[in-house]
Amino acid sequence: MIKLTRVFKTFDGGRSYAVKDLSLTVGVGETLVLLGSSGCGKTTTLKMINRLIEPTQGIIEVGGKDVMDHNPVDLRRQIGYVFQGIGLFPHMTIEQNVEIVPRLLGWSIRSRQERMQELLEIVGLPAESFAQRFPDELSGGQQQRVGVARALAANPDYLLMDEPFGALDALTREALQQELLTLKNQLKKTIVFVTHDLHEALMIGDRIAILHEGNLEQIGTKKDILNTPATQFVQDLFTIKRPDTFI
Repeated sequence: MIKLTRVFKTFDGGRSYAVKDLSLTVGVGETLVLLGSSGCGKTTTLKMINRLIEPTQGIIEVGGKDVMDHNPVDLRRQIGYVFQGIGLFPHMTIEQNVEIVPRLLGWSIRSRQERMQELLEIVGLPAESFAQRFPDELSGGQQQRVGVARALAANPDYLLMDEPFGALDALTREALQQELLTLKNQLKKTIVFVTHDLHEALMIGDRIAILHEGNLEQIGTKKDILNTPATQFVQDLFTIKRPDTFI
């Protein structure tokens, strides 16, 4: 479980807040989507969970333990992280990219190889065809699949995803969204997924947390939010283009 209790973040000594008094819980095996426009605080919130950014105030717990009591490097190795830029190491093969965290954790060569082969198969890039390739030999969609495999390599209980499909073309993005739905049902990870895309949020999230100017406007299931918007902002957001196919 991931739990945030009255979390604040300011970058300018309190003159303004990127995140204001945010409290929420992500249940075990749940996918929570943080939805909002640029600058609303969603990526800042995500990065505070694995201490890439530290909160100004409040408590963030992962697995029942305050993240500030963790060594930040050890914490990040326990939490998978996928972001829009993909971030594969260009001088490493796909095999080496996927195995990097297990290697840092001291896994045996055999264990690393078995895990790499298993994950590449899961994301649709069989090792016999892709393990020895380099990132620049893959399409954008294939690279993002490798990014997901790398994030899952050490078998973390938690997965943070920061607009992972935002830079891809529409057809590839839709295909990867469908694959993520299959993957999350198969692996039962606890996922926090950041997006500004309304359609993507409704497709992927078990629940959605809507952020606006650092404030949590509403959190709930897609049905709750569509049928009972908590604020005028939420009502306006979903009135502009109501996606009735998701009700």
